[in-house]
Amino acid sequence: MIELNVDVLVIGAGQAGLAMGHYLSKHQPSLTFAIIDRGSQIGEVWRNRYDSLILFTPRWFSSLPGLDLQGFSSGYATKDEIADYLLTYAGTFQLPVHLQTEVLRLEKTPDGFKALTSRGIYLAKKVIVSTGPFQKPFIPSMANSLSNDVYQVHTSSYLNPKQLKEGNVLVVGAGNSGAQIAVELSKTRDVLISMGHQPKFMPVELAGKSIFWWFHKSGVMKATISSPFGRWLSKQPDPIFGKELKILSDRRVILTKPRAVKAAGRTIWFQDQSELKVDNVIWGTGFISDYGWIHIPGVVQPSGKPVHRRGVSPIEGLFFLGLPWQNRRGSALIGGVGEDARFLYEYVARGQDQLVF
Repeated sequence: MIELNVDVLVIGAGQAGLAMGHYLSKHQPSLTFAIIDRGSQIGEVWRNRYDSLILFTPRWFSSLPGLDLQGFSSGYATKDEIADYLLTYAGTFQLPVHLQTEVLRLEKTPDGFKALTSRGIYLAKKVIVSTGPFQKPFIPSMANSLSNDVYQVHTSSYLNPKQLKEGNVLVVGAGNSGAQIAVELSKTRDVLISMGHQPKFMPVELAGKSIFWWFHKSGVMKATISSPFGRWLSKQPDPIFGKELKILSDRRVILTKPRAVKAAGRTIWFQDQSELKVDNVIWGTGFISDYGWIHIPGVVQPSGKPVHRRGVSPIEGLFFLGLPWQNRRGSALIGGVGEDARFLYEYVARGQDQLVF
């Protein structure tokens, strides 16, 4: 068991934590810092996602500060490319990443913070929580009522069609992952998708350019959460990038169902009172925040989301990074987190005054 005392402790070695590490590593005079992560390797979360995953953001918008993602800049990276890139990034800047280190409890101390981890105690003057938005897979309670004969998996644990049993597939939830997986599976079996709302589809490219190029040109990516347009946009459901699901559902290759409301045995009922016998269910029902390990009053809302403004918490010295709409639309994306990291770096390293809550 170790005990380490640092100026800054970064919790999470994903894209957000590594971006912050990049800025901290360049600070002069030097700050002592450590980046800790419960994974066994950098990029593990990306590497463990489904085999066919391809980003909907182009490579020119999929880089962290200081190092470009290699490859055709207007092309789209695979999940393994991103995993390799994050590993290369940490090595390029020689970031002090401590793996297989899970935070069990974070406390406030008179001098800063104390993190009890699976490998020992870390003491720090300041802490940046960069565990990202995809912390704990959410699966509705109705899943417990399904028979053991039904194969169930969350999109975060789905890899490829081979892991499913024979028969049909119901994808519950029409986010980008659920949509991509439904399209993939429709090539070999009967697929239905349950949607809680009518999704909005956007093309990956428009007039030969990435939709994100158009977002930049139109000002969408510049809108902040404090602006009227940004506040409105942040409340809209995320669009599905790519129109493959729409095309296949219009052709009835993939059948659509309304919201799933109840399950028993091998049957799932829907909001329109229709029902379906299922062989496989893929839960594309998103994630929930999991900050139960933070034992500091006033940090987490009853909803489970952190209290912050642009990542600055009401607790002096405690920050969050990599959250959806932390400041802009791209705050949780690889190409957008660098801007938030740079902003927080000014607070962490240069001792700017705390934001007023």
